[in-house]
Amino acid sequence: MKLVVGLGNPGLKYQKTRHNIGFKVIDEVLRLIGSQAKFDSKFNAEICLTQLNGEKLILAKPSTFMNLSGEAISKIIKYYDVDIKDLLVIVDDVNLETGKLRLREFGGHGGHNGLRNIIGLLHSEDFKRVRIGIDNSVSIPLDQYVLGQFTPEQLITLQKAVKFSTEIIELFVQNTPFTDIMTKYNTQT
Repeated sequence: MKLVVGLGNPGLKYQKTRHNIGFKVIDEVLRLIGSQAKFDSKFNAEICLTQLNGEKLILAKPSTFMNLSGEAISKIIKYYDVDIKDLLVIVDDVNLETGKLRLREFGGHGGHNGLRNIIGLLHSEDFKRVRIGIDNSVSIPLDQYVLGQFTPEQLITLQKAVKFSTEIIELFVQNTPFTDIMTKYNTQT
């Protein structure tokens, strides 16, 4: 069983913000498979248990707010007995230009508080992640920037990143070696 988690903040207020690109990817996968996520209070997350090409998959959007994402993820992992190697996290990255993807099999938080919380609660950096660039070339405080909305130009650029992210998820669920996925998508964007 695979667990794919998109990071973001819950509620309409944050729905279209840069920080919610992880939620946007999960929403696109749900749309493509014709399913919906439902809130589950025992995880404090919206989750969808489904299958993709015959493989079991949990899609999740934590409702804990970004900086506490690990709380929901650790509960889901424990309840469903998901191996950490079967976890893929989709997250924004201000250090990458808009729409650029960076896939990693493991690693640190890179200053991202959501990843920091996940690493702290899982006591491991050994989970896969897709970082989606949201840039930060403007001179406003970081918290204001990530909680701001994408420009129309950025939205056009992000369409390709979201499409590639859904392809990455499909390959991940099919047990394609992650190094192969990284080779393809780290060089393609």
